[in-house]
Amino acid sequence: MVYNVLDYLERAGEKHPDKVVFADPLHEITYKECIRNARSIGTRIARMGRTCKPVAVLIDREIESLEMFMGSVYSDNFYVPVGKKLPPGRISMILKSVHPLCLLCRESDREFVLSLDYDGEVLFYEEIVGTEADEELLLDIRKRHIDTNPLYAIYTSGSTGTPKGVLVCHRSVIDLVEQFADCFGFDENEVFGNQAPFDFDVSVKDIYSTLRNGATMCIVTQRMISFPKELIPYLNEKKITTVIWAVSALALTASFKGLERDLPKYLKKIMFSGEVMPVKVLNYWREKLPDAMYVNLYGPTEITCNCSYYIVDREFGLNETLPIGTAFPNTEMFLLNEQNQPAGENEIGEICVRGTSLALGYYRNPEATEKAFCQNPLNQDYPELIYRTGDLGRYRDGELYYVTRRDFQIKHMGHRIELGEIETVLDSLDYISRSCCIYDGQREKIYMFYQAEEACDRRIVKDLQVYLPKYMCPNKYVFMEQLPLNKNGKIDRAALKERYISHGKN
Repeated sequence: MVYNVLDYLERAGEKHPDKVVFADPLHEITYKECIRNARSIGTRIARMGRTCKPVAVLIDREIESLEMFMGSVYSDNFYVPVGKKLPPGRISMILKSVHPLCLLCRESDREFVLSLDYDGEVLFYEEIVGTEADEELLLDIRKRHIDTNPLYAIYTSGSTGTPKGVLVCHRSVIDLVEQFADCFGFDENEVFGNQAPFDFDVSVKDIYSTLRNGATMCIVTQRMISFPKELIPYLNEKKITTVIWAVSALALTASFKGLERDLPKYLKKIMFSGEVMPVKVLNYWREKLPDAMYVNLYGPTEITCNCSYYIVDREFGLNETLPIGTAFPNTEMFLLNEQNQPAGENEIGEICVRGTSLALGYYRNPEATEKAFCQNPLNQDYPELIYRTGDLGRYRDGELYYVTRRDFQIKHMGHRIELGEIETVLDSLDYISRSCCIYDGQREKIYMFYQAEEACDRRIVKDLQVYLPKYMCPNKYVFMEQLPLNKNGKIDRAALKERYISHGKN
């Protein structure tokens, strides 16, 4: 029985201590070395005499960040990844919200940390990694651990402007990676190509699937994602077999025609999440790598990364959308309509989830926790929490489809409209690379932002009229050579709204 993610690390370390566990383009570390360094870091933190407290880790895309994560876990505290490339004001806001036991960082970040609005204890990797491991202290801590102790808190944007820390325990991550291994056949021969930043929950699947299976994880840099001529040779050099990437990363490769010159020869499993996958992007990859397994993953951070999956098993037309599939074992998903009753076939309802995968809630934010993690309205007999995702879905022909965010459902010209349905049609047009729609409620206009080789408003208007009623067609078209992306690789809707709608820019 596994109660602690460190059980995975140590089990793999015993089996093949000299195998590489984590690698980046510059260096790599073995299981034996990772365990040694993490235990040293854990000993230093443990001497502070606290457990189940937050340890902030200033991260970059480097192996040392992962060692500091594991060190925090050895002390039986939970780590809070904080991207060093975030604006200093946001970093200070997160630290103020967290009140961490300490902040871990590299020596090279000393001056940057001193510039932050933070007066807590700072521990530098280079100074603490040489600490002699206190075996008795670490053993005592391990004996007192239970699997509902928190493992990490990832901060997401809050609707009030204050970041919310999604707190996830060991048990939920253990459940996740066990299901992934069973459903997708992961084993020790996997080499994961990590694309997601470590403060984005997609990376959790890479890190802990690696440890659970005694596999290897290689960090793919952001530059590589933008330059396929560097990406594909790296994937082949590292013999990467599995990628669990944001849709935007796969879309970039497709838009650059990055698989024309060379192919990733070892890649067998291609998984994606975060946004709706445009069928034309999927078809490009399937044409070039027809024998790979393609998996559409769905789920918000609050249910520990993913709660459902769909293994692509047929061809899809450009105007179709992929199902989000079936729930992972030990997880239940269902749709609730506006009357809090089960939604029927083809009826839109909010996607709700229950099971071990649910996060503990939002750190130090009981009001937000109680709103999102609530009693199942279908069960009045005993306490049973569900998470209300805020996503709308519908069943069609027995398959579950994501429709749009509840926030993206609007009332326009007397009609209820899902902006996601407009985007699906837009993304099916072969001359549109990416698109998104935002509603300006004050002016009652639907803004459509699109990325293409050139401005083509008239062509879009003509094509949309074939598929959409007039009231669903956008009122304003904004051509962009490159849509802005947030740090997680998703279209930055907030930035677009701020620039073009809130300030009324035409």
